Amino acid sequence: MVAIVGDPPSPPGSRVRLRRWRDADRAPFAALNADPRVMEFFPTRPDRRQSDALVDRFESHFAEHGFGLWAVEVPGIAAFIGFVGLSIPGFAAHFTPCVEIGWRLAFDHWGRGYATEAARLVVAHGFGPLGLAAVVSFTAVANRRSQAVMERLGMRRDPAEDFDHLGLPDGHPLRRHVLCRLAAAP
Repeated sequence: MVAIVGDPPSPPGSRVRLRRWRDADRAPFAALNADPRVMEFFPTRPDRRQSDALVDRFESHFAEHGFGLWAVEVPGIAAFIGFVGLSIPGFAAHFTPCVEIGWRLAFDHWGRGYATEAARLVVAHGFGPLGLAAVVSFTAVANRRSQAVMERLGMRRDPAEDFDHLGLPDGHPLRRHVLCRLAAAP
């Protein structure tokens, strides 16, 4: 889709750094994925093998598309707190094809603004060097915390665009999703 242009820069004063994944990230990522608080709005919690396979898929996405879900560190505080980045959803919906911005942080790092700060760096990188025209984000209707990050990014929701995630069966409590959009400035 696009050429690799590097990791999103962390400007002076930024508390977070976005970078490619390291082998040392795999164990804390598996722990994050095993935490029921972090995975509350996901249908399952991946085990270690599945978690490692996710990292492998993230790296494959970088190789194929030139961008992906970056590991997040907080220099001087934590070498790895989760991920924030861009991906191309692997399912068909009324809003695909598209580029999604997403995040998942370890519970101990919630409530500090790291997700929003890192997501702003990703948006700037997506609309700047990557030349994206728009990004979307989606989550289960009940996931108000992620929706709050979307709102802080300036994303807009049109309830008419909300959708049932086809990867979840009818009647599943997480099936209904909200969709938010953000367009690059003209």
